[in-house]
Amino acid sequence: MEKLKTALVGTGKVAHLHAAALQSLPESEFVAVCGRPSEKLSAFAARYGVAAFGDVGEMIARTGTQAVCICTPHPSHAAPTIAAARAGVHALVEKPLASSLADCDAIIAAAAAGGAVVGMVSQRRFYPPCRRIRRALEAGQLGRPILGSAVIFGWRDEAYYRSDPWRGSWLGEGGGVLVNQASHQLDLLLWYLGEAAEVFGYWGNLNHPTIEVEDTAVAVVRFRNGALGNILVSNSQNPALHARVSVHGSNGASVGVQTDGGAMFVAGMTQEIEPPYNDIWTIPGEADHLPAWKAADAALFASVEPMAHFHRLQIQDFLQSILAGRPPAVPVADGRRTVELFTAIYRSMREGRPVPFPLAVGDSPAQRRSG
Repeated sequence: MEKLKTALVGTGKVAHLHAAALQSLPESEFVAVCGRPSEKLSAFAARYGVAAFGDVGEMIARTGTQAVCICTPHPSHAAPTIAAARAGVHALVEKPLASSLADCDAIIAAAAAGGAVVGMVSQRRFYPPCRRIRRALEAGQLGRPILGSAVIFGWRDEAYYRSDPWRGSWLGEGGGVLVNQASHQLDLLLWYLGEAAEVFGYWGNLNHPTIEVEDTAVAVVRFRNGALGNILVSNSQNPALHARVSVHGSNGASVGVQTDGGAMFVAGMTQEIEPPYNDIWTIPGEADHLPAWKAADAALFASVEPMAHFHRLQIQDFLQSILAGRPPAVPVADGRRTVELFTAIYRSMREGRPVPFPLAVGDSPAQRRSG
């Protein structure tokens, strides 16, 4: 099998999921890791038997890297991705694609200039119950999607925000629950209902006085296809309850998925996660399938290390897309749409009005705190 020389940028918690995948996939020859020169970088490289570098360009030149996974904090995604893409190196970027639209557009421009493929990690798209919804929509089983919702009732404690120095600040994290925890559910909502046309939203920090960013946000979305949507996401429920996405169709049918039960996964910190399942399914003739689907999905989760497994599936899809010359499962344009959606919610609060799409580029984390 043809292999791609692969590398990693970043040595944080989620980087270990990527490293394990790059080390084991038949499409990958894992050769290098890049990060800030430190004992941590040296130890990471030694653990996976790869070369360590402090500069992306040098890593590419010396190892012949062809594809790279970007696992730095999201406000730092752009620089290494752009450096790789300009050199013609393909890049899979951890979610969200960036913390600003300007960074997203710079990434897209670099990919076009270098002829590189760029994708964004959204491994929940590979969950069987999430894919089941997408297939039902593609098959027209809901008629036309007319209403959707993305809900998170989660919890993040002070220890979580202290676990990395960049967490909880506008400059370090780029935002709060909208940017970090909700990006998966926002991506699914857009995957199911299509592009947004207008959004009105509010956000605030309700019970996390030790951080700068929002812990709660609500928004109403009008989509280009005429559908309406609701977003309600929060890190303020202790204990955490769930994260869910649902879609309702013009024929009256409804489908939904609980993507997360209880506290959402935190790389390097979470030991167990609840399996996702379809919590709503009223398509005629299929409603009685729910128990069997739930059992099958739970059995799959019990048979694998879930986050490693689904990251591995997406990384494999990305490498296979490069080798086959097809788009990856989550292309860079989809990553930009998620950033555009949470940017619009921040702007709506700050400007006190509905915000139409497409957005003019120009927002930044520093501007968001004035909301």
